[in-house]
Amino acid sequence: MRNNVTMQDIANKLGVSSVTVSKALSDKEGVSDNLKTKIKKLAIEMGYRYNSAAKSIKDGLSYNIGVMIPQRFTGANESFYLKVYQQIALHLDHYGYYGILNILSNEDEQQLNFPRIYSENKVDGIIILGQVSKKYIETVQSMDLPKLFLDFYDEHAAIDSIVTDNFYGAYEITNYLIRSGHREIAYVGNIYSTSSIQDRFLGYYKSLLEHGLTLDNKLLLNDRDEQGKFIDIELPQDMPTAFVCNCDQVAFELCDRLNSMGFKVPEDCSVVGFDNDIYATLSTPQLTTVEVDIDQMARTAVKSIMDKVTNPNRQIGRILVQGKIIYRDSVRKLVDEPSPSNN
Repeated sequence: MRNNVTMQDIANKLGVSSVTVSKALSDKEGVSDNLKTKIKKLAIEMGYRYNSAAKSIKDGLSYNIGVMIPQRFTGANESFYLKVYQQIALHLDHYGYYGILNILSNEDEQQLNFPRIYSENKVDGIIILGQVSKKYIETVQSMDLPKLFLDFYDEHAAIDSIVTDNFYGAYEITNYLIRSGHREIAYVGNIYSTSSIQDRFLGYYKSLLEHGLTLDNKLLLNDRDEQGKFIDIELPQDMPTAFVCNCDQVAFELCDRLNSMGFKVPEDCSVVGFDNDIYATLSTPQLTTVEVDIDQMARTAVKSIMDKVTNPNRQIGRILVQGKIIYRDSVRKLVDEPSPSNN
């Protein structure tokens, strides 16, 4: 693919003038919506790159989108959100935009400070990636620019959001455990910590209800404090046969701890996770988990924020992105059942 694709190249492909292509890419009048769509689609396919610096001076736009991640999600052992950011940056490039990563420090979050990329007018829109505190959500609401939440939502904030289908993913993986013969199933996660953890708990709970199983509060195990910092999981005296963990990192830590205590996974306890990140394959054994479609989440987020930059009044509500179960070796079947396929 050529890196110096010109408007004339696009025009030649479609049999139109370069002036028509210029108008379409600049969203000017004189070109039908249908032709604009064709031109923009072909421009992306051919790898056309907007001259962002020149357009910025002309249009009064920065051609940057901010991606703000709370500091607690960027530690040495965190990989998920940085992978999401990488995909966002790649998809933004197709629109001639740059993704500016902004780490929201714990101090700035507590003091309700605006991110510098906003206060210094460096971005045309902002994606908040990873749950921020309730009070900081109010700060986000007061930002006068297009914005959306990614991987979390808040019922009380009128801010669009894109999330993986946490409820259905946890529901399905709990169903799988029950079909495999498990009846004493614990849930590991602080259900007051994030909307994602809470929705995953609700999916787990719905599966129990549908199979006539009682929710045992002794099997609701906390994994982090109110600030999101991981804590030692207090295991129940009467051990369950399976654990549904809210993420792969927690499942990885749980497997390591169970092994150190003399329990074998999955012979003594089955463990499942959520995300399908690096921890799922580092774990011994490798984890059965729900894979989050990171590329689709990033693609949807970028399209949505670009739509909102073009039309600040645009509202998308909450968009759910489907995941799928990846079956590995961390679940023991207590009853005979044909092995499911990853397809």
